[in-house]
Amino acid sequence: MFSFSTTPPLALYVHMPWCVRKCPYCDFNSHAVKDGIPEQAYVDTLLADLEQDLPSVWGRTLGSVFIGGGTPSLFTPEAIDRLLCGIRARITLDPRAEVTLEANPGTVDSEHFRGFHDAGVNRLSIGVQSFRDELLEKIGRIHDGRGAIRAAEAAHAAGFDNFNLDLMFGLPGQTLTQARADLHTAIDLEPAHLSWYELTIEPNTWFHRHPPRRPDDDTLWSMQITGQSVLGEHGFTRYEVSAYARHGKQCRHNLNYWQFGDYLGIGAGAHGKVTDAARQQITRMAKTRHPERYLEAAHSAQRISSSSVLSAEDAALEYVMNALRLDAGFTRQAFTEATGLPFAHIETPVARALGAGLLTGQDQRLQATARGQRYLNELLQYWMPEQAAHADTR
Repeated sequence: MFSFSTTPPLALYVHMPWCVRKCPYCDFNSHAVKDGIPEQAYVDTLLADLEQDLPSVWGRTLGSVFIGGGTPSLFTPEAIDRLLCGIRARITLDPRAEVTLEANPGTVDSEHFRGFHDAGVNRLSIGVQSFRDELLEKIGRIHDGRGAIRAAEAAHAAGFDNFNLDLMFGLPGQTLTQARADLHTAIDLEPAHLSWYELTIEPNTWFHRHPPRRPDDDTLWSMQITGQSVLGEHGFTRYEVSAYARHGKQCRHNLNYWQFGDYLGIGAGAHGKVTDAARQQITRMAKTRHPERYLEAAHSAQRISSSSVLSAEDAALEYVMNALRLDAGFTRQAFTEATGLPFAHIETPVARALGAGLLTGQDQRLQATARGQRYLNELLQYWMPEQAAHADTR
């Protein structure tokens, strides 16, 4: 079924599941801190988890590490240093590897950032969401607008020349003028990367049970196209649906996901994907979600909540779902190298999407058209079961 000539790049995701409090829009595996974080025990458990995953990636090198959450910046710089030292002692980390840590402006200061930098973190992702106090309050954030600005300033002062600001639009009660002002404030703080995306209401969240009043569809569309224009004017190039970067500052870790690279996932609820070229198979794995149960299962197979081998159809769908989020799309050769499948495996849905004007194909490269980007979910239906392949995209 699969035919791999080589294995894709490898990354490591580390999940820190604790937050000061749960945001009403968040559907991630995060838990409000009640009696403090068992920092030392959790780092020990992460490293034990990694050790048990290593046989599946012997001899391979990590190109990036992403410490996400939750709120990783709740951990002390000393804990992050011990974690990164432990990772380096167990698996080869490329000397030029991108090492990202997510940070909440309400949990950091210059001293924290300097400590993270000294530990080996070379990229930050700061969850700003907005700079307006009344909007931050509506979405349950623990920081205010001034705190968000101070966090970006502290990142610069600590020596970070590569950090991302996470910014949302479509917040409850937000106007187009406010969304544009948030972007200009973010740009003035000189980040290397901006994530600019619409607030969505996800199942199993407080907002899903108690929907807030959000801007109408026309205003949301105006926010999106205005934001794209503002970012482009200030030297930020969009390379993924919601990711914009200065030249050479794309997030390498996320690019690895979108290009169907491999990654280990350690931590409560973390997911991983590993290609075994010798066995000609791709395996997905998820770890136990609840932090307490994860800590208890550190040295046993019970730390794994699920494991499955991908079928050819699943691999093709997952590749396309990710690659078409990228403005550059993908080439036929890239598809074959990443999935181990011949391009013929997806020729029929590609032809249908081309015919519908949702996809364009030139010089062996396939990309979503402007219409395909706007109706991305409908475009992806062409790789779903046959009965779903005729979605109305008018």
